[in-house]
Amino acid sequence: QMQLVESGGGLVQAGGSLRLSCAASGRTINYYFMGWFRQAPGKEREFVAAIRWTDSTYYTNSVEGRFTISKDNAKNMLYLQMNSLKPEDTAVYYCAARQGDPGAELRTRVLSYPYWGQGTQVTVSS
Repeated sequence: QMQLVESGGGLVQAGGSLRLSCAASGRTINYYFMGWFRQAPGKEREFVAAIRWTDSTYYTNSVEGRFTISKDNAKNMLYLQMNSLKPEDTAVYYCAARQGDPGAELRTRVLSYPYWGQGTQVTVSS
């Protein structure tokens, strides 16, 4: 079993930056496929970004060029650097993990990830 704990959320003005962290325990993330999802009020949870054990990265179109996903295998940590934040980025952000790359069609699906954190709130004011 892998446990995930997010941190780093908060309130920021539009145009500002935040860095989210996800601490993993129980398993090493070295060979896991790690992702970030978010859920805004009244909306479904949606894919934000993912990173493969090879360090290949994947982003949803709306955050491409603004967000950067990264990981530190030695610290067993996953990060999401968020720049040029917009009010529409407001959501609870979740860290997720799975073994193996599910492929292009499935890596954006919530059901593809068996391990989840509890989420951290990000609020972007206009």
